[in-house]
Amino acid sequence: MKYSNEISKRRSFAIISHPDAGKTTLTEKLLLFGGAIQTAGAVKSNKIKKHATSDFMEIERQRGISVATSVMSFEYKGILINLLDTPGHKDFAEDTYRTLTAVDSVILVIDSVNGVEAQTRRLMEVCRMRDTPVIVFVNKMDRDGKNRFDLLEEIEKELKLQLHPMTWPINSGKEFKGVYNLDEKSLVLFTANTKGVDEDVVKINDLSDTLLDNKLGERDASILREDVELVDGVHGDLNVADYLAGKVAPVFFGSAVNNFGVKEMLDTFIHIAPTPRSRETTVRTLDVNEDKFSGFIFKIHANLDPKHRDRIAFLRVCSGKFERNKYFHHVRLDKDVRFSNPYTFLARDKDVIEEAYPGDVVGLFDTGNFKIGDTLTEGEDFYFTGIPSFSPEIFKEVVNKDPMKTKQLEKGLLQLTDEGVAQLFTQFGGNKKIIGCVGELQFEVIQYRLLQEYSASVEFRAQAYYKACWITSKDPKKLEDFTRFKSSNIATDKDGHLVYLAQSEWFLNTERTNNPDIEFHFTSEIHKEMV
Repeated sequence: MKYSNEISKRRSFAIISHPDAGKTTLTEKLLLFGGAIQTAGAVKSNKIKKHATSDFMEIERQRGISVATSVMSFEYKGILINLLDTPGHKDFAEDTYRTLTAVDSVILVIDSVNGVEAQTRRLMEVCRMRDTPVIVFVNKMDRDGKNRFDLLEEIEKELKLQLHPMTWPINSGKEFKGVYNLDEKSLVLFTANTKGVDEDVVKINDLSDTLLDNKLGERDASILREDVELVDGVHGDLNVADYLAGKVAPVFFGSAVNNFGVKEMLDTFIHIAPTPRSRETTVRTLDVNEDKFSGFIFKIHANLDPKHRDRIAFLRVCSGKFERNKYFHHVRLDKDVRFSNPYTFLARDKDVIEEAYPGDVVGLFDTGNFKIGDTLTEGEDFYFTGIPSFSPEIFKEVVNKDPMKTKQLEKGLLQLTDEGVAQLFTQFGGNKKIIGCVGELQFEVIQYRLLQEYSASVEFRAQAYYKACWITSKDPKKLEDFTRFKSSNIATDKDGHLVYLAQSEWFLNTERTNNPDIEFHFTSEIHKEMV
């Protein structure tokens, strides 16, 4: 319990959404409130004048999308907030899913014009698996969108989420006049292109007050009174315990690009969001208040600074105190390691830290020792559970266009696939390299980064494979025979584990039936369990 004071000060959350819902813009506004940045970047019609603070990869700046999770720490009203901005694009969902294992709560951004979209549904399914507390921010209220009641009904129905409005909008689009704060009984007036300031907040304890008519006009004041009476009658006060259990999601309305409605959400967030929580391991439940340090790697990023060819592993601290230059036990490698320059991040800017506590995300300079899911402890052997890995769905052969750059290509492939966005397979008994991904866009990013960061020029050739299955057997002879007979479909992953690349579901089912002594696994996690 000796670190309970530090733990109580911390909040760690991820911002998630469908692409273009305004997630990165909202991230920047939160950083502005925390004083972490002075001016926001603008991402408009893919012509990026000032790139978004949290999008640090060149390809992200060019395309105006986030393709890797960014980690940012800032302070607000005495609370240390660790914010993880995640990619919205479905092709990079793996990165987002893993990030959700490293946070304690989530802010879900919904576009008021488009409502619930495909990626929003997928992300919420992951949140529900872990009962992650969710706050909903309905963005773009200054655009003509869906009716507020219809939108809430759609969110509840599509995401199977019980909502609890904390602010209520007055019109939308060109008629948008602001929000009424149901909790604080105050009216927050909206003016386009201005930051919501204290002068725009009008305290209205009694909605029958004529001041409401003066500020909004009789028609809008009358509609607001009816809406609030209806909402209060249905929802009443927020039950914080239900929010923390993932049963109820508070809802805020606003416009991130205009920095409107964001402060109300942030003020509520620091009061109700969960402090760092206890976690499950392969051995036992690990209490967040334990004195001994533990943490896990949930993300690896090569070339955060291309000039220095650095590789950073992102560690979530789960218990105890992480200290600079102290030796910790690397469970998988069974060796002790120490870090002389651990970092905290504000996107691309990083500061060396002396110590970190549960809830914090630390960047560790990595020379190739880490894989996603690795655990560091003060001596105990266990792994944290629930860190997902996925079987690829699209397979392509890597064709080297410049044989003089073979070494650079090999290094680039190893480092980029270590980040977890793709998997690298080498054909059994040969040198043919095959990359497996979940989405097409990942190949574009890999091709771009190989050229920009490693000077390796490649093209990809599609391979007709349906699924990658890791194969094991209790009978080494049977495994050896299967590997020899099916050599054209056998590859090794980068750790040397055997993988069967099935051409179709029928082929896979046939091989499983004909080879009962061979076990087919859809994730490489089986090898971690066997360690």
